[in-house]
Amino acid sequence: MTGSIVCVGDVMQDVLVQLAVPLVPGSDTPATVSYSPGGSAANTACWLGWLGAPVSFAGRVGDDPAGQQALAELRRFRVRPRLAVDRELATGSCIVLVGPDGERSMIPSVGANAGLAAADLAGLLTGSDHLHLSGYTLLHEGSRAAGRAVLAQAVAAGCGISVDIASAGPIRSVGAARLRGWLPAGTLLLANADELAALTEDRPDGPSELVAAGLRLVVKDGRRGARLIDADGSRPVPTEPVPMRDSTGAGDAFAAGLLVAWLAGQDLVEAIRAGHRVGGLAVGQTGARPSESLPASCSET
Repeated sequence: MTGSIVCVGDVMQDVLVQLAVPLVPGSDTPATVSYSPGGSAANTACWLGWLGAPVSFAGRVGDDPAGQQALAELRRFRVRPRLAVDRELATGSCIVLVGPDGERSMIPSVGANAGLAAADLAGLLTGSDHLHLSGYTLLHEGSRAAGRAVLAQAVAAGCGISVDIASAGPIRSVGAARLRGWLPAGTLLLANADELAALTEDRPDGPSELVAAGLRLVVKDGRRGARLIDADGSRPVPTEPVPMRDSTGAGDAFAAGLLVAWLAGQDLVEAIRAGHRVGGLAVGQTGARPSESLPASCSET
């Protein structure tokens, strides 16, 4: 792979709350609480760096210790950072509730991510092969113009494009038709089943229409693996069962494994299998980034 991957989007400070028992509303629930850098796009960039890919990350943080930690963490994973610093908004934060079964729910405060501007991304893709954009950048009104501008920049530069569409609730708030209209032909769209349903709920033949518009879809389906939907139809790509400790960041790790394999020349089915392997590593640990329990680096997907 020549050139590099550029990840654009959210960078957060995660407050990870691991519940010992199911949440008891209106009462106390014992838990372990930890703090770590997060954000979907930044997580994917760190997994890409851990996999040995040449990768950059662009986003926006606050002028605060969390922003400084985000910068240091990107560098620790050999990610080239391009962080704009917001003098008014704090670095974004997210409470991540992880149940005893490993499934997580997120309560985000977007913070400085909402201030990401097209000017922050000017000339970003020079010498790069591929743009990976977090859908949150398009879903938040404040950063939407920046997301659309960097997509246009990628089209003009002839870069490959992948978009992780992010979250079903915000898709419905923004409007499926609007969001679909912002995705260029040729985009590789990553979504789970709920997100795809939200993106196509106004169109009975939605996935087929997305393919007809020039998109390829990778639909993540948790323990069952994923489906590839493209001009050749819909193909399941199952995964091996793995013990799950924490699903936080699993989709971000999956995206990194897929992109490294795909941009190295593997077909999308094999690339999805590579994504499964990296995602499997993510769910076996705590937190959204490669942990100290994993090797310092890895080039095998």
